[in-house]
Amino acid sequence: MATTQEPEHLRITYNDVHNLIRDSAKKVAEFKPDMLIAIGGGGFFPARVLRTFLKSPERKGNIPIHAIGLSLYESLPGLTAEQMGAEVIRTQWLGPESGKILLGRRALIVDEVDDSRKTLHYAVTELQKDVERELALLPEAERDAKRTQFAVFVVHNKLKPKLAELPPEIPYYAGDEIEDVWLDYPWEAVDIEEHDRLAEEAKAKKARRTQAQQQQHQS
Repeated sequence: MATTQEPEHLRITYNDVHNLIRDSAKKVAEFKPDMLIAIGGGGFFPARVLRTFLKSPERKGNIPIHAIGLSLYESLPGLTAEQMGAEVIRTQWLGPESGKILLGRRALIVDEVDDSRKTLHYAVTELQKDVERELALLPEAERDAKRTQFAVFVVHNKLKPKLAELPPEIPYYAGDEIEDVWLDYPWEAVDIEEHDRLAEEAKAKKARRTQAQQQQHQS
């Protein structure tokens, strides 16, 4: 009987996330977001760190962070096994007047990883629908000025075929492009010290392997 091979795990530390966001912030700042929309739960920590690096003397106060909850792989009450991984479930939204909150804003959607792209596609599509419904209530001459500009930032983008696409006009930023491996983020860890230890152990092992390969090429 064939056994299912355990996928390769890559443990990400808080410092890894912080540094990737710091290195990406200058590029993201070119979009000039005036609101962040964190996709929960993985987008919460990245959004908060990103806000620190997006501080600007041109802006008074911090960029507000709003939250939406979307689930693709989480087991939720009433969710069938067939729906998990296939259907995006909305668990939290901006509120009944989402469109009014978004009108005229430059909204940056933040998540930890772009895997299949289904979650990001859902977020962008549904938020745009909210905006369009609100725009339809305005005089036609005012609509273009009030149309929301969206962009997307993810800490990691997996280099794999996507199951959905984003509109080509939406700016897209990724802290790092990685292979299709299983990512273990620190906010999912119960024992953070053990998580960090294993992460550092894996980095050291990778460094030794790279050094050995370089020495082999030189010999």
